Amino acid sequence: MGTSETDDLVDEIERTRERLAHTIDQLTYRTNPKVVARRSLEDLKARFVAPDGSLRLETVVPVALGVVGTVAALVVLRRVVR
Repeated sequence: MGTSETDDLVDEIERTRERLAHTIDQLTYRTNPKVVARRSLEDLKARFVAPDGSLRLETVVPVALGVVGTVAALVVLRRVVR
């Protein structure tokens, strides 16, 4: 094996090592609990709030109706059980 081939092999190993280090850094960042929580909160907010800051009524209304319906069902159920 010549010097040129050895140098190429060393260079390839170094590039592979750098790619692996970068991949590990990305995985560490993506799995950080604070980052996961922030990303989840942003996803949830995006479902209910449009980019311009207005409420997305197509999402808010069904959720609100579901909450009101559940509370009403619980109230009726409590009265029936008593």
